[in-house]
Amino acid sequence: MICSIENLPPVLAASVGKWEKNYIAKIESQGLLPFAVTPHFASLARPERDDPIRRQFFPDPREAIRGPFALDDPLGESLHRVAAGFIHQYRDRALLLASKTCAGYCRHCFRRVWISSDRDAKRSFPSIRTLEYLKTHTEIREVLVSGGDPLTLDDDRLEAVFSQLRDARPDLVLRLCTRTPITEPSRLDGKTIAMLTKFRPLWMSVHINHPRELSAQSRDTFAACLSAGIPVKVQTVLLRGINDDPALLAGLFRDCLDLGLSPYYLFQLDLAPGTAHFRVPLRRGLAIHRELSGLIPSADLPTYAVDIPGGGGKVRLHENIIVGERESHKGAEYILKDGNGKEWYYPVE
Repeated sequence: MICSIENLPPVLAASVGKWEKNYIAKIESQGLLPFAVTPHFASLARPERDDPIRRQFFPDPREAIRGPFALDDPLGESLHRVAAGFIHQYRDRALLLASKTCAGYCRHCFRRVWISSDRDAKRSFPSIRTLEYLKTHTEIREVLVSGGDPLTLDDDRLEAVFSQLRDARPDLVLRLCTRTPITEPSRLDGKTIAMLTKFRPLWMSVHINHPRELSAQSRDTFAACLSAGIPVKVQTVLLRGINDDPALLAGLFRDCLDLGLSPYYLFQLDLAPGTAHFRVPLRRGLAIHRELSGLIPSADLPTYAVDIPGGGGKVRLHENIIVGERESHKGAEYILKDGNGKEWYYPVE
């Protein structure tokens, strides 16, 4: 993993400005979200500072700006924590945070505060309390294994996680949430894929934001997963200056479909600290999704959604969800009404 400017590809290292170097030094001294990228993902970037790949992994001094809407726990996961690293927010599915490490750090990460805190902490996965909870809460049909990125664990530790979950509840569907097939596709070799097949029904949820992320190596990795009977679904985060273009997103989703991958969510950005410069205004996002619906078949169109700030859960975004605006002490906010008629709030800008 590349953790210093000097180890970047020379053309990228030469592109680094003084203000970027100063901010990376601040990251190191203050324990903020680390600067780290895999050689593979760095090789996909171009030296221009507005390059969509470079921007996703390269620290930006604007991350030091904590806007009025920023939340350390933007999804409100702490409100639904039932055991260490185990969150039960939705009736039929739960989340296991199996690792605090990623194969490179996305600068728009919504768990950036959690990942940055107590960096030396060992994850408890899954705890005895988690396993007992699963045994008694049979309404849970699916467990999302996430983090960080679970594929930063070695095969033995990852297999132990899945084995304990499966032993506790043989009927569970397991979902591996990862970005590693994009950032470090060689991690998913034949041995790892064979191990994963032992835990079917298991499917993979992969974070892909831009067509250039679908390198030849990543395409081969996805083909191997699909051939082994591991379905792959794609979630994408809408990011200003990176993929907020309907034609680009349509191209990404078509590429995914051609590879046998299923795009299923386009997410509005969560309100994590230091990420406001990535945020696409909500009405602009709705317009992008509306235009997308004319570029790809409706059956292949991913759902546009947002995790309501502060623990409101996932809500599908559509033209009628905005029912008004208000001025709060933070600034202008849209009033959103979910399917149950409850009102929530999201910043206008």
